[in-house]
Amino acid sequence: MDGTVLVADDDRTIRTVLTQALTRAGCKVHATSSLTTLMRWVAEGKGDVVISDVVMPDGNGLEMLPKIAQDRPGLPVIVISAQNTIMTAIQAAEAEAFDYLPKPFDLPDLMKRTRRALEQKRRRAPGSGDRLSGERPDELPLVGRTPVMQALYRVVARVMNTDLPVIVTGESGTGKSLIARAIHDFSDRRTLPFVTVTEADLSDLEGPARVLARVKGGTLLIDEIPDIGDEVQARIVRMMDAPGEHVPRFMATSQIDPARATEQGRLRRDLYYRLGGATLQLPALRDRVDDIPLLVEHFLARAERDGAPRRWLSPEAQDLFRRYSWPGNVRQLENAVRRLSLTSRTDEISRAEVESMLRSQPEVEPILGGGESEKLSASVARHLRRYFDLHGNMLPPPGLYQRILREVEAPLIEIALDATGGNQAKCADLLGINRNTLRKKIRDLDIEVTRRRKLM
Repeated sequence: MDGTVLVADDDRTIRTVLTQALTRAGCKVHATSSLTTLMRWVAEGKGDVVISDVVMPDGNGLEMLPKIAQDRPGLPVIVISAQNTIMTAIQAAEAEAFDYLPKPFDLPDLMKRTRRALEQKRRRAPGSGDRLSGERPDELPLVGRTPVMQALYRVVARVMNTDLPVIVTGESGTGKSLIARAIHDFSDRRTLPFVTVTEADLSDLEGPARVLARVKGGTLLIDEIPDIGDEVQARIVRMMDAPGEHVPRFMATSQIDPARATEQGRLRRDLYYRLGGATLQLPALRDRVDDIPLLVEHFLARAERDGAPRRWLSPEAQDLFRRYSWPGNVRQLENAVRRLSLTSRTDEISRAEVESMLRSQPEVEPILGGGESEKLSASVARHLRRYFDLHGNMLPPPGLYQRILREVEAPLIEIALDATGGNQAKCADLLGINRNTLRKKIRDLDIEVTRRRKLM
């Protein structure tokens, strides 16, 4: 690399590490703990790239970006921050930062981004609309420092001020509607209505007209689009195609991949093509375990603001939180933390209290672990051992046999039905059971059957 990098961070260790790494890479480095000094260097024409922290002793690094752009148009600024929320990423994008990285950052990754900043001028066109004001609430529980969440934040920042339709996918409880709301709240449409609709809102002929009258050119979110019937989906297609003075931005949520829903016949292809301008995939909580302590801290702080006593997790309790699979994702985690913040007998929440709370959770599968090559019997045995371990010296509630069978039987039948295109005769033959038995199990387990063509 060739160029001069200005580093502004109040952490001496970070300044030292960056100075050494950038110098070894061939750069000249000026490092400071003061935004005032940084701005003086910028005004004097020093530097080809700026790397700046957000929270500094004498100001906020994000608030300096417009001044840097005014004094030195095209000077790339890489923002680094320990405030690992979606707000920081969005504010960095709104302020036209060249790039954004959360702390603790990966040094090789930062070096690659610095190299790109040195090699190319910023191509981003000046943003339109008002910048985010200090009145924007930083209360969204979209918190995470893991790479998958930071990548999601950057995509959100890129699409929020476009008119692209968006499909947000992810398991129940991952925060799909929160992401959709964040895109609206920080977009140019933020002063217009945000309206969420279900199939019931569009079930009659006048439904689309009523909805469009409510949204008034704002953002229209269609909840769980694959669960909506074909006739109503056709109305949504016509609604998206209809010209009008106040055309809303269309968004939708889905618990399954929209391409897969289309293949299964649950999502019309014409609707999928219209909604699929951008697809945002929200990870399950078990796929970003390193964010769990951050989320727990966030929810405990929120509970304290709501009047609960100040609480924290013991190291053993925190370890148990990290190892639990959280089938209900962030929503389940939030409810668990709220419950513990109110019921804990001491300020430090113990492992025993967490075990007691998890014991009442409805899902049988409690603990992460195991590899893809693990045999099914070994996986079941491991999960069952952990399930018993969670109960300590106590036995699980009665009825364990039926609960275990239901947990295994339901997905087996669902997958077999999917493989046979919903043909119950073929499915019964595949499973080796009587067709009447299959029908009873479908009814008892409340399994939805969707018929479609299947090439066998």
